[in-house]
Amino acid sequence: MANNKTNKSSMSEGLRHSQLDDPSVVFTTYDLGVSTALLCAGFQLLSVHKADPRKALFIFQKEDGIEDVADRYFSDRLEVKARSFFDHLKALKNKLYSE
Repeated sequence: MANNKTNKSSMSEGLRHSQLDDPSVVFTTYDLGVSTALLCAGFQLLSVHKADPRKALFIFQKEDGIEDVADRYFSDRLEVKARSFFDHLKALKNKLYSE
């Protein structure tokens, strides 16, 4: 799982815009559910790209275990706290619709 003690601003500032397209540096998904699960697991959301008004690309800092968490989410083997999932989902939706 991700290290929750990482300084979020320094990590985001350390990435150049061009690195947001580099799959060795970031993990991307269009799926709101898996994005919520990744936040519950402690992974850092770097950016949300909304080039298309119908969908958003969620960009996460690539860390060890992120693909495993996403795979467990899609295979229905990931367990997270319900309240945490709801709170992160609500925060993501607020981010999507407020900007």
